[in-house]
This record gives sequence, structure tokens and C-alpha cells, in this order.
Amino acid sequence: MATKSLVRPGELFPGFFDDFFKPWNEWFNGGRSLTVPAVNISETNEDYKVSVAAPGLKKSDFDISIEGNVLSISCEKEESREDKDEKHTRREYNYSSFSRSFTLPDEVNKEKIDAVYEDGVLKLTLPKKDEVKKASVLKKINVK
Repeated sequence: MATKSLVRPGELFPGFFDDFFKPWNEWFNGGRSLTVPAVNISETNEDYKVSVAAPGLKKSDFDISIEGNVLSISCEKEESREDKDEKHTRREYNYSSFSRSFTLPDEVNKEKIDAVYEDGVLKLTLPKKDEVKKASVLKKINVK
């Protein structure tokens, strides 16, 4: 009678192996960091708010664009450092990037989207069109 294993090969201690091989994976990926920042989206009657956690960047690192109904937020950052002394030269390169895309609802006024980067968080305000704001006002109806 054949016995079935409850643990598939490669699933035992995946965190250990990921951490162990991380330097080699980074080497073969060209030193690129492949992390994607956390994104929070909230909605009010007036607008949508998008917050992207991206510490350690500058405003100029971001590229925000709209094509059709798709909002794209991307970032590329390249750093290099060189240390020299009499006998040694050490150069380090780091390249990180990410890209996130979101399909915008029809009620977003694309012409008035605003973006601010402060305290490591990119904050976008996506205002709703005026006709949508008016339609979302609560109106009480009396029962006769």
C-alpha cells in the first residue's frame, strides 16, 4: 500500500531556504529588489484616497500616469556607493523598482487627481465627479 506524504518537497522550512539563498538570488537578479509596497485605498462621498508605503524615496523617484481608466504608479531607484583606501576599492550597486496599476471607477475626475509624498507615504487623492457627489447626498423620504 502506497503512503501519501503530507509535506511536499520544498515546502519544509521554506523561510529558511529563502533566507539562506537570498544573497545568491539577489546576485542573479542583478541586485534588483522585487518588493511591492503596501497600498491602502479608502472611499468617502467626495473622493478615493490611495496611500502607498514607500519609505526612503524622493518625489522625483515616482512616475504616476493614467492611460484610459488605468492609474499606474511606478518607481525606479538606483544607488551606487564606492569606498576607496590605499589597497582596496569597493563598489556597491543597488537597483529597486516597483509598479502598481489600478482600474479607476468611472466616477473619478481624472483631471483633478493630486499626489503628495511625505513621511515615506505617497498619498493620492482621486476626487469624484461633481454629479456623483450630488447623487451620493443622503436624502430622507417620509413615509405617508
